[in-house]
Amino acid sequence: MKRREFIAGTAALLISPRSSQGQGKRRRLGFLAIGDGSGKALNQPEVAFIDALRSLGWIQGKNLTIEYRFSQPADRLTDSVAELMALGPDILIAPGPQAAIALKSATGTIPIVFVGVADPVHLGLIQSLSRPGGNMTGVTTNVPDDFFAKRLEILRELVPGASKIAVLINPDNPLQRLYFAEEIPRIARHLGVALPLVPATKPEELDIAFASAAAQHADAIIDFGDALTYAQAQRIIALAAKYHLPANYLFRHYADGGLSVYGADTADLFRHAGDYVDKILRGAKPVDLPVQRPTKFVLIINVKTAKALGLTVPTSLLIRADQVIE
Repeated sequence: MKRREFIAGTAALLISPRSSQGQGKRRRLGFLAIGDGSGKALNQPEVAFIDALRSLGWIQGKNLTIEYRFSQPADRLTDSVAELMALGPDILIAPGPQAAIALKSATGTIPIVFVGVADPVHLGLIQSLSRPGGNMTGVTTNVPDDFFAKRLEILRELVPGASKIAVLINPDNPLQRLYFAEEIPRIARHLGVALPLVPATKPEELDIAFASAAAQHADAIIDFGDALTYAQAQRIIALAAKYHLPANYLFRHYADGGLSVYGADTADLFRHAGDYVDKILRGAKPVDLPVQRPTKFVLIINVKTAKALGLTVPTSLLIRADQVIE
């Protein structure tokens, strides 16, 4: 063997798969984000997804192209899905149930990784968490059935004697339709608390929802949580203050002014989704990747907001909190 051939062969053996993947075909992801239509950029947890891919060797503009479509369910969703499909993506990313359902209806062959779908089995997206079947897998927010009840209990600790807690929901969210039809009545009976539903499908309907909660003399309000309310966090926090309603939220970014937050760490969910995208790009099949459940949760209490509402936060709650905002 010639010396030059020997050196070239040895160098090839020393190159890791991660460093060599940039030499092959650039891979393409399709990312379908559904929100309120006010923004065309990734939110902070979604940025964690890009960071996770980068740490695994997938660099946008080098060996990876990410095609984004930001869509409002009522108008451009069908067009956004069609545009992504026409680009021939290697993998589709679906943050939330609306995006997951839309993409599943569009293809049964292109791998789909969903993020933040509370109950993908109930929605008919997969067969089971351990064996998804078909072309979908991902990361769920699904936790034991008493998770929503735990959020209610946090509010009742903050507002002792609360007997009526309004539930802010989005009827356009398919999972919420299932949940409030089947689970909320059961939880209300179990806890002995009234849970009137106040719906909003558009940003301008949030004002009506909060006015309805106040008119029904709710003691507090809980934001069920979805893409609409995530994008409208500051508006919702302002409405809770306006109507003097102690509130509990699902996402961390509500802690800036919001009374309390309890939910899965969404940035961590997106990091796990990045790991699954990496595996699929390297040859794994969605059917062989069990759907992951969240392992990190955050409890945040805003004492400043509590004082503004005339509430005293019990020590037992402060001790359990991951973060206390003074």
